[in-house]
Amino acid sequence: MREFLNINRNCLILEIQIISSMIELMPKKGKLLIAEPSLTGDVSFNRSVVLLAEHNDEGSVGFILNKPLDYQITDLVTEILIPFKVYNGGPVEQDNLYFIHKVPHLIENSIEISDGIYWGGDFEKTITLINDKVISEDDIRFFLGYSGWSSLQLKDELSSNSWVVVKNEYESHIIQKSSVAFWKEKMVELGGDYLLWSNAPENPSLN
Repeated sequence: MREFLNINRNCLILEIQIISSMIELMPKKGKLLIAEPSLTGDVSFNRSVVLLAEHNDEGSVGFILNKPLDYQITDLVTEILIPFKVYNGGPVEQDNLYFIHKVPHLIENSIEISDGIYWGGDFEKTITLINDKVISEDDIRFFLGYSGWSSLQLKDELSSNSWVVVKNEYESHIIQKSSVAFWKEKMVELGGDYLLWSNAPENPSLN
């Protein structure tokens, strides 16, 4: 019995160590914000995984990675001939198009986020590269709108346990993480109580 308790205790310690190694205490550009289950009722951020593109004393900017829209880029930019998916980047400026990518050597004036990920750049050149099939959908991600927080707003939301900050372990391959199940995957990785939430219905009222 004592050996059984020791094994369980060691497993619990190992689980806590794994979760602690995943969770970051401070936001920083390039890290991921995972929506806490407590945000279930939030229309914009329910089950969101957000890539922080900028974080400083003036505020934060990010893009939701796992909420594809019904639009294709060809619906929005008629000059583009190849129908790449478009994602809901967040509730701010949803009339504007933004993009992240991993090909700064092809797109001039890009801004580095981290880990080989960049955002923005020469859009006219980007259109040409897509039409010429030099840039594939694995290289770039388009968003309508972005997620924004004013100075100290994100800190307040973190203090109220609205988000978990984790390292972007995928680096530039994060651009290919487009599944709506991405949030559930992160819940499973975090384990513990989060594992229980991974199988909860998106709308608890429908349960």
